[in-house]
Amino acid sequence: MRSAKLSLVLRQLRDHGPRSRARLAAELGMTRSAASALVAELAELGLVRAAGIERGGVGRPGTSVELDGSAVCGIGAEINVNHVAAIALDLAGNVVAEHRLPLDAHRVAVDEVLDRLVELIERTEADVRARGGHVVGATVGVAGLLDRTREMLTVAPNLRWRDVPVGAELRGRLGAAYPISIDNEGNLAAIAEATPGDPNRQDILVIFGEVGVGGGIIAGGRLLRGHQGYAGEFGHMIVDQGGRRCGCGRVGCWETVSGLRALLDAAADPDDPMRDPAMSLDDRLVELNRRADLGDMRTIAALDSVGGWVGVGAAMLTNALNPAAIVLSGYFAEIGQRMRPAIEEHLLGGVVAPQAAGTRVEISTLGFTAAVRGGAAVALEAVFDDPTIVASPPAALMGGAR
Repeated sequence: MRSAKLSLVLRQLRDHGPRSRARLAAELGMTRSAASALVAELAELGLVRAAGIERGGVGRPGTSVELDGSAVCGIGAEINVNHVAAIALDLAGNVVAEHRLPLDAHRVAVDEVLDRLVELIERTEADVRARGGHVVGATVGVAGLLDRTREMLTVAPNLRWRDVPVGAELRGRLGAAYPISIDNEGNLAAIAEATPGDPNRQDILVIFGEVGVGGGIIAGGRLLRGHQGYAGEFGHMIVDQGGRRCGCGRVGCWETVSGLRALLDAAADPDDPMRDPAMSLDDRLVELNRRADLGDMRTIAALDSVGGWVGVGAAMLTNALNPAAIVLSGYFAEIGQRMRPAIEEHLLGGVVAPQAAGTRVEISTLGFTAAVRGGAAVALEAVFDDPTIVASPPAALMGGAR
């Protein structure tokens, strides 16, 4: 019961910002003395701190409190076609450590990809410890269909992986006691975009683009996983029946016309330096933007064409789900402003309801970090569920398991 009340206070501060003890008591339906005692306990755990004087209320102004937790971190990590990455966020969402390694994952053995990812997780955790903090858990996002019960990556067309027991493999490397969980990267990106307490971000679709295209559905502030957990595989909607064969084996999937590969094919010849696999993803996107800035007609036409296909798929999703916003993440976030006119044109033309049913097109500010940030946020949920766990950091996360 005590942990549940501490959780209520901590979540209220996360979702609604700094509050006085009196205001917390009123909002949570408890006495002021009870709220004060809970705040004092959270302060002892290092999870909240004083945040100045709260003014504008009835009666005497009180001292407000806010999330602290600067020494408590969650790690988010990711396996994608072009890279592996890891990030540590503290309880307030601040970046404490971050590492990313370019990697042509579909050309490298599975074991090597997992080894590189574990190295990044360990480096990130070491950075946190060097700053006097500790990690409460880690969540890894993978690009493909995931059986969460078995933590098995069942099908990953762009990675060219099938039936890889990612959870077991990572625990074998990190230690069986390491508190790690596995999820789909699109789901994690959606979680990162669903800002707690922001009413405009409680019913959204997140479209996460790289070589493949996926995403997540947030309904009423919660991630919608579907019956078997496979919701959000937007990239495999059939939109072009006479089109290209997809990595999944079918023809005309949305990602064949809206993924990064489609954009590069339209914008550059095979011998163009931008098509060199050695060129990093970030550098490719910088070059695309540079050419568009210079008025290169082929680049502009490619952006318009791919943006139009993004709009076609967005309209299909809007007709089915009517989100408040469609958030463009991943590579779309880096060049989405240039695609936006074409996306919005096809969204308006393809949605049956007037004015695209009120659905907005938004560009993520998180870009390629969305999935790892979402992973870190999921790992930190353990603290919001039971703040007392920070009193005894897991030995496995303090170097005891390795």
